Amino acid sequence: MAKQRSSIITQGHSRAPNRSMLRAVGFGDEDFNKPIIGIANGHSTITPCNAGLDQLTDAACAATKSAGGMPQTFGVITISDGISMGTPGMKYSLISREVIADSIDTVANGQCMDGLVVIGGCDKNMPGGMMALARLNIPGIYVYGGTIKPGQHNGNDLTVVSVFEAVGQYSAGKLSDEDFQAIERKACPSIGSCGGMFTANTMSSAFEAMGMSLPRSSTMAAPDEEKTKSAEESARVLVEAIKQNIRPRDIMSKQAFENAIAVIMAVGGSTNAVLHLMAIAHEAEVELTLEDFERVRARTPVLCDLKPSGRYVTVDLHRAGGIPQVMKILLDAGLLHGECIGITGQTLAETLADIPSTPPAEQDVIRPIAQAVYADGHLAILSGNLAEEGSVAKISGIKNSCHTGPARVFESEEDALAGILNDSVGAGDVMVIRNEGPVGGPGMREMLSPTSALIGKGLGDSVGLITDGRFSGGTYGLVVGHVAPEAAVGGTIALVREGDSITIDADQRLLQLNVSAEVLAERRATWQPPQRQLKGVIKKYAGLVGSASRGAVTS
Repeated sequence: MAKQRSSIITQGHSRAPNRSMLRAVGFGDEDFNKPIIGIANGHSTITPCNAGLDQLTDAACAATKSAGGMPQTFGVITISDGISMGTPGMKYSLISREVIADSIDTVANGQCMDGLVVIGGCDKNMPGGMMALARLNIPGIYVYGGTIKPGQHNGNDLTVVSVFEAVGQYSAGKLSDEDFQAIERKACPSIGSCGGMFTANTMSSAFEAMGMSLPRSSTMAAPDEEKTKSAEESARVLVEAIKQNIRPRDIMSKQAFENAIAVIMAVGGSTNAVLHLMAIAHEAEVELTLEDFERVRARTPVLCDLKPSGRYVTVDLHRAGGIPQVMKILLDAGLLHGECIGITGQTLAETLADIPSTPPAEQDVIRPIAQAVYADGHLAILSGNLAEEGSVAKISGIKNSCHTGPARVFESEEDALAGILNDSVGAGDVMVIRNEGPVGGPGMREMLSPTSALIGKGLGDSVGLITDGRFSGGTYGLVVGHVAPEAAVGGTIALVREGDSITIDADQRLLQLNVSAEVLAERRATWQPPQRQLKGVIKKYAGLVGSASRGAVTS
């Protein structure tokens, strides 16, 4: 077995007080020679994403003990993106990613733990926990709390995004009061994270692809018994990984990140994956750039017909074979690095050896390569004078890949939503939502309310939208986020004026403000950064956070 970090508190008379403290929480004489395994529990009744995690924590604790480890549990915060969406509370969502990573780092190092099970559900639990695992580099595994089951109304599957879109439909007079109320009541029928291929399910899929979670675990439904069994198996696998000294940075190689990007492209995942994978890579000391995403995108087809732009939800993907089936198709096509190892000690090729090369014939959630939903990936990196450091666009399902129109400038998400609902935005316009970046927000809010309202109003194909903020994993349409440099630090997006011509060209990967360099220089000479009164954690964050083009990290 690898040398245990916790051995410093189990040896010698000078450490007797440490032993005594541990006896008070259940340690016996025989337990002091066992690896101490931290179990970071993200349980919370703030959100359905995390409401079932206590059960998984209990299962992981019991399995750890039976496998010869000594578990120690501790709590981890969460913010519910779905509940805070469209409010000032959403400013704290991305901040929580850093707080989660830092808190796990603090406890695991402060208590000299030998291994770590991270159990999380909501969007920022995922990258925050994985950032901590990469930073700590002690044997670790991620246990995802699982997806919610879909709601049903009039024969249609519902997700939380259905409610946001219903706001726009209701405002446009396209939805009755009765149907609007029914959708709100039925959209979230169980515990679990938002049910489409939104951010939580995207990141869980990425973690499985990287080998940091068990095969098939990323698409299980939160209420199902197999989710608890998977938590138990995860703990047992981690104890063995400690014996074999398999560490996160042994797993999280550049090739493993490329595997994760390929899977995200194949399942039609969230734009947030770009931001989060770059942040995780930063902690793992792996050089990952926006150009890597574009390179993998160009060669990887979209294989899955999943919401938000497709028809199916994550439980449908699970029934069709889940991430292993998607990965086997990609591996056979030479689009994955099969030599990468996972937490089980097996290579990816070994893990997928018994998976069929073709998806089941009786379903169309997962397509074979020859019948791909799209020939190449959906997350494109756009650049130009409006995004000199780059930006991220989800280009799947859009009818118009190139759009030029007059700018409608909004200084916040709230102003933008009001503009849509009061019909101030019309077909052909390009909405600009600025001062919502990592520094400018602060916190880089997700623009789900305005983008969903556009869809609900029937403007999703005729109005472009760009922002230095983020998008929910539930967003689709002609939208470009993560524009960098952001407005608050003087990026070109800060210089856009009402009526300026803007071009969004997905084919040419271009985001262009059609204003001369001379005019922009004149505007820049008189530009002043916004003045804000900040305090507390949001002030600390604004002073530390870097560009979205590098993951919006604070370290």
